[in-house]
Amino acid sequence: MATWGSISLLDSNSPLMEQLNFFHDHTLMILILITVLVSYIMISLFFNHFTNRFLLSGQMIEIIWTILPALILFFIAFPSLRLLYLLDELYKPSVTIKAIGHQWYWSYEYSDFKTLDFDSYMIPTNELETDGFRLLEVDNRIILPTNSHIRVIVSAMDVLHSWTVPSLGVKIDATPGRLNQTHIYMNRSGLFYGQCSEICGVNHSFMPIVIESVPTSHFLKWLNSNLNN
Repeated sequence: MATWGSISLLDSNSPLMEQLNFFHDHTLMILILITVLVSYIMISLFFNHFTNRFLLSGQMIEIIWTILPALILFFIAFPSLRLLYLLDELYKPSVTIKAIGHQWYWSYEYSDFKTLDFDSYMIPTNELETDGFRLLEVDNRIILPTNSHIRVIVSAMDVLHSWTVPSLGVKIDATPGRLNQTHIYMNRSGLFYGQCSEICGVNHSFMPIVIESVPTSHFLKWLNSNLNN
């Protein structure tokens, strides 16, 4: 079970990631059925000694193996197009944050509050606490409210980066001179980890992302304490 868990997708913490998991299982089931069917036909042909020297054509079977793959592609394409639409659709956001990639750290701005911005660096291994995750902990986490639509605007100051949080189904490029945007919706409180997944230099893997999802009341208290300081 441990090996299977290490190669499967992360537990979903947002509705979009749940839909991505469902689509993954849906596509995987279709591929398994195709693989089993083709393997059975190949094995049966290997051990089949019957021949028909008068067989010149098989129009019916050719029609079947032309139409059937097309129908299978429709069953895969329609859920995929629906997911692409949902991933690009931006609802009315409650909070907007801006993530800017640097070599090699992230800086964040809460666009709704002009004075709230900070840099987020990875904590070195020798400074980690006993319950910290190596190469994943940061000195300043992103604090966001649970059950709220959040817009994330992503850009970069120097080279290409990629702002990625797998458990939320978010992966968006940070391109210099360009603003890309996505949205996240966290349906439970917790810590969600991510990393830069673009090869942006020698230290690109040391650009972790940590989102701390908290209830709205805790988020407002955090805002007040930081804005007053």
